[in-house]
Amino acid sequence: MTTRESAVKEKDKQLNLESITSNDLTWIYIERPTELETAYLAQHFPIFHPLNLDDVLSRIQRPKIDEYKDHLFIVLHFPFFKQEEWGIISSELDVFIGENYLITVDCSGNLKTLSKFFKQCQTNEEAQQENLSRGSGYLLYRIIDQLVDYCFPILNRISADIEETEDNIFARKSMPRAIEYISILRREVISFRRIIWPMRAVIASLEPKIRRFTKTNLTDYFGDTIDHVDKIWDALDEYKEVIEGLNATHDSLVTNRTNQVIRMLTIIATILAPITVVASIFGMNIPLGPFGSSHYSALYVFLICLAIIGSMLYVFRRRRWI
Repeated sequence: MTTRESAVKEKDKQLNLESITSNDLTWIYIERPTELETAYLAQHFPIFHPLNLDDVLSRIQRPKIDEYKDHLFIVLHFPFFKQEEWGIISSELDVFIGENYLITVDCSGNLKTLSKFFKQCQTNEEAQQENLSRGSGYLLYRIIDQLVDYCFPILNRISADIEETEDNIFARKSMPRAIEYISILRREVISFRRIIWPMRAVIASLEPKIRRFTKTNLTDYFGDTIDHVDKIWDALDEYKEVIEGLNATHDSLVTNRTNQVIRMLTIIATILAPITVVASIFGMNIPLGPFGSSHYSALYVFLICLAIIGSMLYVFRRRRWI
């Protein structure tokens, strides 16, 4: 091995990429790309457009397909639940696909499903043969299918959180924090919808464009994946309506509870008003007939107050105010 070859191999070891080659197909997997990885791609794949290589380093790309004569550049977004922030964030996947190669770039490093699938193909000969023997187009389908399926556990977790919040609202448990839980659920659904909506169109238009990169008819395969994406979207629509209903229900319960408190306070204030007047009159330093010199003046005042309270409660009860 020459000194130059050793230097090249040492440089490649520093790159954050791995590759698998099987059946004349090479799958290059890059996680958290830097300028070193894009320089490597520019050197080994000069046909790649410089703007696409810049897009790999960018974090603001929308899902899209850039079509060229002998390859495609694809940008997809998939949801990732970040426990630390208690929310769903978007993870970008960039793909270069050609006749005998597939390059996947996990921009954020959050797509653990993709990393696990790559390791499986790397270490398991049967999985490698199954996924890399039908061309780069079929391998891309398998990757997308794995990542779309990962969305369902996130949906199930949101569904479980919605049911728990609903039970707490109607059981009047954790009522002061219910609006916080509803707001978190609403944020998760909105973030999920923002990720899925533009990706639907990209996946729906992908199969005719990658047909040339595989001999397998992928129409039924991508049809199944599109059905899964539509199912996710329909579930998100349903969750959105349920959360809006929970928010309206919570507001109604809080308003009703507030009205009950205000009603009781109003009744108490109404009862105390005439009692206050009586106490003010008898509290003046002015003789009031027999009450002024009697030793039972306090008792008389107390009985008058009781009579007023009893009369007002009777009237309120007859009118069904209480």
